Amino acid sequence: MRHSLFLFPVVALGLSACSQGAGPDGINDPYEGMNRRVHAFNRGLDANIVKPLTDKENDGDDTRGPLSYAVQGVGNFGSNLALPGKAANHLLQGKLAPAVRMTFRFAVNTTVGLGGFLDPATADFGLPEEDTDFGQTLATWGVGEGAYLELPLLGPSTERDTFGRVVDLVLDPLGPQMNRDQRLIGFGARILSKAGDRAKYGDTVDPVLHESADSYAQTRLIWLQHRRFELGEEGEAIDPYAE
Repeated sequence: MRHSLFLFPVVALGLSACSQGAGPDGINDPYEGMNRRVHAFNRGLDANIVKPLTDKENDGDDTRGPLSYAVQGVGNFGSNLALPGKAANHLLQGKLAPAVRMTFRFAVNTTVGLGGFLDPATADFGLPEEDTDFGQTLATWGVGEGAYLELPLLGPSTERDTFGRVVDLVLDPLGPQMNRDQRLIGFGARILSKAGDRAKYGDTVDPVLHESADSYAQTRLIWLQHRRFELGEEGEAIDPYAE
């Protein structure tokens, strides 16, 4: 934790020097060629692996198959591992109350929730996850978002949020207590949890990713609008489908 706090001003200064020039549409994408290649890879991965798996679990009725429950459980486990880092980020943003709540959530789900595979903190204790990350911490400290990036497997991001993802790995208070295999398992669990999100929001994802004329531009627009609204950098989220 001490080393993470030391890294904070270093990363912030580095990001301050990043390119901030946005076009008239408010989008700063100097790496578009590379981003489109990564997007094509992510889109192909979704079409050939993730979407077929989640479609089998959502075949038009309200029943859920065993894969859905397995993905949800592993996703819960991955999310639980990330809670100490989220609590630390809330503290860095000067938000004591959510930091305390996320600490209690971690304690409840780790014990009563069988290591985090179950989520009694939400159902029985009224402690839903209050998401945050180091990218939001940087935004709170006035660091600009930098250029848009699309990352393999992880999807849309910005220079600021990409730096944030790296620092979140260092910021994780559980990191020093885990060996390499445990860290890899935790990282894999967090990635797999995205498959659960894909199943949950499939009706929203499919038209953008597989039916729009330019899925890259649509994904970039929707993600940036949502992220800026989430961070309070835009007054309202704009519906890209509104006429």
